[in-house]
Order: sequence, then structure tokens, then C-alpha cells
Amino acid sequence: MDEVNKTLFIPLYGKSRVSRQSIILHDPDAEKIWAAEQFPIRGKSKSKWLAYNMAMRARVFDDWTDAMLEQAPEALVLHIGCGLDSRCNRVKRPYRHWVDCDFPDVIAVRKKYYKETERYRMAGLDASDPAQIKALPDSRAAIVVLEGISMYLTRAQLHGLFQALQEKYGTLYVFMDVYTEFGAKASKYKNPVNDVGVTRVYGIDEIGDVLTGLPLRFRVEHSFTPARLVDELKPMDRWFFRLLFTGKTYRKIYRLLELETAAASP
Repeated sequence: MDEVNKTLFIPLYGKSRVSRQSIILHDPDAEKIWAAEQFPIRGKSKSKWLAYNMAMRARVFDDWTDAMLEQAPEALVLHIGCGLDSRCNRVKRPYRHWVDCDFPDVIAVRKKYYKETERYRMAGLDASDPAQIKALPDSRAAIVVLEGISMYLTRAQLHGLFQALQEKYGTLYVFMDVYTEFGAKASKYKNPVNDVGVTRVYGIDEIGDVLTGLPLRFRVEHSFTPARLVDELKPMDRWFFRLLFTGKTYRKIYRLLELETAAASP
């Protein structure tokens, strides 16, 4: 795997660590896969604070995916940049068809732990190449999960991805995390992905600039550290976590955005 692909082990470790504590996220797959892979992460990547962040982010994405499956039960779920994540098993709502997508070498590792079924598939995909979207299954609507991937794509690449998805699927529901431009610059000096060799990430201040010319629009911003999840931490951890990772200051670094095709609104 190259440096970007190796970043998948950071959230895997965090979700495994938190799941073992029986808080925030129940993820037995992460526990099992981490125990088997034992990738040598170091530095900030092993921080318990980052582990809490990774688990909370995953839980918020899970809850959103469940909500979208309730709203659009026939939609295809596309998890682009899935890594070794087990969202396909964690969601509570049934799905008609789900495709987990990532680089071919990531999917090769993933196939050691996940089995394809009639409803669940895995596909090699380079998100920076919009032409590859054409090979994905057809559907009139798609629920698109972009967790931990936008920061590795330029604005032009992200626009191309959205355009290809819009052309392939008439209706889109998209959930994505982004660095702000300030957050991307600051990450050069303080970002766990540096520990696995990543030195360049990209930020977005105005998502509308990326969506120019597309029917896809910004719907609402979410918190990826909601109070209901922070409250599951021990009192001292809860106090310190709130100080560092919640509120307006953290929003200047990292944001969680929900997008949808304009016609998708009820």
C-alpha cells in the first residue's frame, strides 16, 4: 500500500480501541481485523483522543446512513474510500444494494475479512478518476459516504467525482468530512496521517465552489462530536475532549457536510 492507503489503519485502530471499551461504537469487526493486522502505527495516531474522534466520526456517519436508508430504502449505498471499515455490518437499517469502494490493493486486503453477497459487493476504485464511476452498479438514487477521503482530492478531482456520480445516479445523498483550508495548512505540522508518510492534504472553505455547475447542493452541517457521544466518555476525559475537539475553534479546522441533489428534497 502507498502512504495514503496506509492511513486506513488509523481509524481502524481507533474504532477497535473504543469498541473494546464498550462506548460510542460497537465494532467487533474492527477489533478482529486490528488484532490480525497489527499495523505499526505510532505517535499521535495512537492517541486515545484521536481514537475517540475516529469512533465518534464513524458513529455519526453510521447514524446518517441509517437515516438515509429510512428515507430512500431503494437507493444504492456507495462507501467510497471504505478502507477496512465495517459500516455495511454496523448499520441497523436493511439495504437493497451496497458497494464498498477503494483502491484495488485495499480491496485485496478487505476481501480477507469480508465476503460478497447478493446485496453486498466490493469494487476497486480510484476516486480521482471519474471514468471509473461508470463501472459501478446502476441505480436511480445513491447514498454516497465519503469518510476520510476528500482531503486527499484536489477541488478539481472532487468536482469531477461529483459530476460523474451525478451523471450516473439521478439523485444523490452525500455525507462527507472536509478540512478547512486553514486545517489543511495546519495539518502539515500536526496531523496523525503524517505518521504514515502523508505530507499533502487539501482543504475546502466553501463547498459551493466545488459544486459549481452541478445540481448537487449543500444541505446542512453536522457535528462529528455530538454531545450525546461525548457524554459517553469518563468525566475527566469528557472535560478535556470538550475543551479540545468541540465548539467553534475545532470547526475552523474540520467540518462535516451533508449534500443532496436539489430534486432530492422531500
